[in-house]
Amino acid sequence: MNGLRLTVLVGESDTWHHRPLFAEVVHRAHRAGLAGASVFRGVEGFGASSVVHTTRLLSLSEDLPVAIVIVDTEERVRAFLPDLEELLGEEGLVVLDPVEVIRPPGPADDEDKGDGDGESGAGDEGSGGEAR
Repeated sequence: MNGLRLTVLVGESDTWHHRPLFAEVVHRAHRAGLAGASVFRGVEGFGASSVVHTTRLLSLSEDLPVAIVIVDTEERVRAFLPDLEELLGEEGLVVLDPVEVIRPPGPADDEDKGDGDGESGAGDEGSGGEAR
């Protein structure tokens, strides 16, 4: 399946109405019905200010880089962009990348494989009959 990855890069100390900006982005993505969002805290980085933030310097370790990653269909991700514009203003960087989404089959997919006649389909021959 083709999709779109939205990556939002902000500082850990960036806020929206006294709440961490990254948390507000995640909660709005959830309300918008997007497939999922994850927040990753960086250990070192710099942005437009050219100030390097790192975990190695205690005085700057409170404003580490944060990446919020959201993957969904292009239509749904693009529909979410106006929310981001409202939240980010002059802060942060937004990156869009086309992605191919591959997910492992879940338990529900295993139930749909067979039609109940005992045949397992092409490609299963010679498997030795053991579950792997």
